Amino acid sequence: MVAARKSESTRAAIIEHALGVASHDGLEALTLGTLADSMKMSKSGVFSRVGSRETLQLAVLANYRQRFEAQVLHPARMTAPGLPRLRRLFDMSLLQVESGKSAGCFYISCAAEYDDRPGPVRHALTSSVTAWRDAFGEAARGAVEQGQLDAATDPEQLVFEIYALLLAAQHDARLLEQTGAATRARAGFERLLARCGAHTERRSSHA
Repeated sequence: MVAARKSESTRAAIIEHALGVASHDGLEALTLGTLADSMKMSKSGVFSRVGSRETLQLAVLANYRQRFEAQVLHPARMTAPGLPRLRRLFDMSLLQVESGKSAGCFYISCAAEYDDRPGPVRHALTSSVTAWRDAFGEAARGAVEQGQLDAATDPEQLVFEIYALLLAAQHDARLLEQTGAATRARAGFERLLARCGAHTERRSSHA
């Protein structure tokens, strides 16, 4: 029992370390050998706990998804449906871009690696991103149904443009190192909502 708990604890530490490496260098940079070296473990020791390189990559994505759901999707679900939830979801998503260690939002940083690469890792990534965008879609539809946005609002178009703001924020903040990226994204979000008939109201990004 003690040995099993220790093994599971070691596995969790390996996956956490691998997420840090992947956040900096990308999922494709992960190898069992380099991970073993950086953790001062044997390659066989890493393999016995996480399996193949692909299994490790999938475990890293699962780890981030669990964290993302706790930090982004769950707080949004705890907010009133409709426009308040849509706002909270955007705020918490943007915080991922702002506060991520070196890659910002890990989903976005992985997209360039897997946008044309088939396989289980791409499937896991697209599943996670789809769940994220579906949450935006549900909140947008709720806002329309409750009359908080114009009835003519196309929720799918709104989600597309919201997601585009998040992509641009990550690009400007991480690649171009522009400090005002999040501020511009929030301003763009407010303009989108105003165009859809919402009242402009500034809130704290942590509201």
